[in-house]
Amino acid sequence: MRRQQLKIQLKTTEQIVKMRAAGLVVAEALERMRQAVAPGVSTADLDAIAESVIRDAGAVPSFKGYHGYPATICSSVNEQIVHAIPSEKQVLQEGDLISIDCGAVLDGWHGDSAITVAVGEVRPELAKMAAVAEDAMWAGLAAAARGAASGRGKLSDISYAVERAVRAGGRYGIVEGYGGHGIGTEMHQDPHVLNYGRPGRGISLTNGLCLAIEPMITLGSPKSVELSDGWTVITKDRSVAAHVEHSMALLEDGIWVLTAFDGGRERLGDLVTSRQPAPAS
Repeated sequence: MRRQQLKIQLKTTEQIVKMRAAGLVVAEALERMRQAVAPGVSTADLDAIAESVIRDAGAVPSFKGYHGYPATICSSVNEQIVHAIPSEKQVLQEGDLISIDCGAVLDGWHGDSAITVAVGEVRPELAKMAAVAEDAMWAGLAAAARGAASGRGKLSDISYAVERAVRAGGRYGIVEGYGGHGIGTEMHQDPHVLNYGRPGRGISLTNGLCLAIEPMITLGSPKSVELSDGWTVITKDRSVAAHVEHSMALLEDGIWVLTAFDGGRERLGDLVTSRQPAPAS
């Protein structure tokens, strides 16, 4: 049986600049929601904030209407891993952990990012898991940059780096089957980027490749279940999960984290491209 041919969309610098503009809209929406997270706030409240920020910027929510999805964000609380639908009935409580996934399309180009936020004071093991997920995401981004710079990098080097960082952080489940993806004129493009795997496999990491790196980890089992709403994915053992994501682009002289306000400079240093053109106003 022949393998399905991947459709990889490599971007020009000018196109990546447009993706950066979309990425900054997403970054602003997520920051506004991060500041709003508190006990007593509903996930529908957060959804309204995101939609307002995105539309005020002249962009459109990527998620709303996507295969029938009814909201601007995915708001996954505690055992919910991903794709949970915001609701007035889901009110945040002290000690919850919420993962917020948000996307926007501007001038035909997508940005996609996710954060995990503590609601008030959380148990230390939850705070640590969220930090491990964040570190693993940045390890994957760094692996992409180094692989592209060497000219020998492969897609699964990112997966391997994410997995190693998670394993170094503790005994966590890495959610099976889910991961990152290509991004560009569609929110989800080839290739799929798992958060585990052996290095040295898959497509080459090259100039113009744009990916969303998206670790999802749990305090327990890596197995998941989709609920009857057809969207919400939860941990099979009901353990708490964390989910983070950044969209990035590979350029000739380094990586550009399109959904980070600083382009990734603080976490990646000299791996970040030295020539980051500002988005057109």
